[in-house]
This record gives sequence, C-alpha cells and structure tokens, in this order.
Amino acid sequence: MRRETLSRSQARRVALAAQGFVDPAHATPTMRTLLRTVDRTGVLQIDSVNVLQRAHFMPLYSRMGPYDVGLLARAAQHRPRRLVEYWAHVAAYMPVGLWPHMQHRMRRYRDLYREFHDERAEQVASVLAQVKERGASTPRDLDAGQPRVKDGWGWNWSETQKALDYLFATGQLAIAGRNAHFERVFDLPERVIPSEVLGQREPTDAEAQIELVRRAAASHGVATESCLRDYYRMRHSQVRPAVRALRESGELLPVRVEGWDKPAYLHRDARLPRRIGARSLLSPFDPVVWERERALRIFGFHYRIEIYVPAPKRKFGYYVLPFLLGDQIVARVDLKADRLAAALVVKGAYSEPGAPAETAAELAAELEAMAGWLGLSGVQVAPRGDLAAALEMSL
Repeated sequence: MRRETLSRSQARRVALAAQGFVDPAHATPTMRTLLRTVDRTGVLQIDSVNVLQRAHFMPLYSRMGPYDVGLLARAAQHRPRRLVEYWAHVAAYMPVGLWPHMQHRMRRYRDLYREFHDERAEQVASVLAQVKERGASTPRDLDAGQPRVKDGWGWNWSETQKALDYLFATGQLAIAGRNAHFERVFDLPERVIPSEVLGQREPTDAEAQIELVRRAAASHGVATESCLRDYYRMRHSQVRPAVRALRESGELLPVRVEGWDKPAYLHRDARLPRRIGARSLLSPFDPVVWERERALRIFGFHYRIEIYVPAPKRKFGYYVLPFLLGDQIVARVDLKADRLAAALVVKGAYSEPGAPAETAAELAAELEAMAGWLGLSGVQVAPRGDLAAALEMSL
C-alpha cells in the first residue's frame, strides 16, 4: 500500500488491522489462532495484577474472543515451545525465534550489571551451578522454603532471586514457565530454547535492531519513530539507523498523517480495510494503548492507569479497560472479577465524547461474553459514571 498521506480514520484502521482486529474469527480458537494473534502483537506483556485477568491473557481474548487459556501455557511451557519469556517490551512472552535477536540486549545487561556480578561472582556461579544440577527451579526452591518479606510496594527479594534475575537478563538462564503462584521457573537455555533456535548464527547488533524495528513496524502498521522505539524498548541510537535502513530497502514508507505533529512511517505490507468491525475490551497493557501518547494520537483517547494512584485521587478507577467499538474507543470501564460472588463487577462506566447511541448495548454484550470466559455467572454494575445507568438497563 503506497500512500503519501493518511487521514486519522485511515491511520486507525491501519493500526487496528496490523494488530489483528480484522482477522477472521474462529468458533473455537486453536493453537494456530493463538500463534496468528501473537504474530500480529509481536509480544504479550506480563503483569502480576490479577484483579480481572492477568495481562498476558487479555490481548489474546480481545482479538480471539473466548478461548482456552491453557493454549498459552502449552505455547510457553510445553514442547514444541512456541513462546518464551524475556525483556522484549518489559517482561513479556515473545516468539521463541526472537531469542537470537535478544542476544545484543543480553550483552548490554552484562555490561550494565558488571559491578553487580563482580561483587557477587561467587554467589552467581553457585546459583547457576544449582540450577544446572537441580533442573528448573524457582527462587523459593533454591532458598529452601525461606519466605519472602513484603516491603512497602514491592518485595524484599533474596540474594538468590537477585542472582537469578541477573542470570536471566544476561541470557545465562531462561524461563521454563510459571508455577501456580505465578513465580518464574528458571532453567538453562538449552533445556528451554529449541536447539534449532540456539544453533542459529547470532545476528550483529545492527541486524538485530533492524529486525526489532521491522517487527514493531509490522505490528503498528503506521507509526512514528517514538512508537517504533517503544515497542521493543529500544534507544534512539538503535532505532534511527534501523529506520534509515528499512526506508532504503522500501519496507518503511514515509507518510503524513492528518493531525500528527511528527513524521510517520507506513509498513509496506500494512492493510487499509474499509471498516473495522471490532467490539473488544482492551487491557491497560494491550499494545494498542500501552504507549499513551500513541493512544492519544490514534484515537484522541487520553489514558492513564491509576493502579498506583491513591483511591481518593483516582478519576476513573483502579483497573480501567478501554472499550473499542469499530475503529473508535467509545468508553472505559473499571472492572473487577469478584470470584467469591461469581460476578464481573463494573465499578465504574464512562462514555467517551461522541460515543454512539449503541455503546451501552454493545458494551453490555461484551461484558457478558467476558464474564462467561472468566467463568463468572453474571455482571453487576455500580452506579458510578455517566454510562452506568444505561449499561445496567442493557444488561
């Protein structure tokens, strides 16, 4: 698709098509459906917040509809392994074939944390030897059951945990999976990453950076340089040469987008559908909205997650999901899965400016579908927000 300019509407449709919102629905999503979806998103951000559903499950649901979450466990933990965890965006699942292209990042972490290693060299070597001998292990396994101590907002991690994190970041260990407590299970890369992937020639830094920008561009469809940089959390000095190389090869096409104040790039394989028929709730960690400036530029949607904001100061709520209808974000809802009451609780519901008349009815249908997927028996709406009354009537 060769264009010199895009309207706002066209840019939205390009972006949503790139993220998989025009892929044909499957009545029963399969592993093939999941892999197609991850091919669109590139990564699945991992987050421990479980007030609704863990973050990495949500982008799959938003694009595939109700699916068996065991599919993701199979893809990430069983052979043949299709996904693996690494610092691809932040902590994220990524296609296992991307492992070689993260080697330059692993080397950078070795340089960045050289002082840490030098101060704890004996302990780091000991922890690595224990994993070699024991096999896949959690920090708790290696600490012989010693409890972690909660300290303020975070954890006061043991020295073993710190050593494991260092070994993981630097590529000397990989994540074999997560246990029932959502703890990472560490093992040697050769026992996690398929041999055909480990045996590949290691890309140069420049080759790896070009590949990451190429994938970011394909997942975005149309993007500014800052969007491309954020997708795999790269630096300006890495992205600019990669963008230049991809422009020279014709893979990135410079475009002007109506209302954007920065230069944009269109991936040469990007699709521009006539319409987007989406009806989806988006996780706060969904690639469509995780870069807040991009969400404002694409949708005119000002979005901030308020998990760490004191409750009296929150504007919309603790865990607020944007509601995508067609190619617009038309509402936002503060959701909680009350598992004891078997209810999906809407703690607040708010319409966006210009939301269509059918917003409440469409949102009600989506909430009922989500409740069913989560194994909850119904939806409860609290009287908070300008959309709450109409939403309750629609339910």
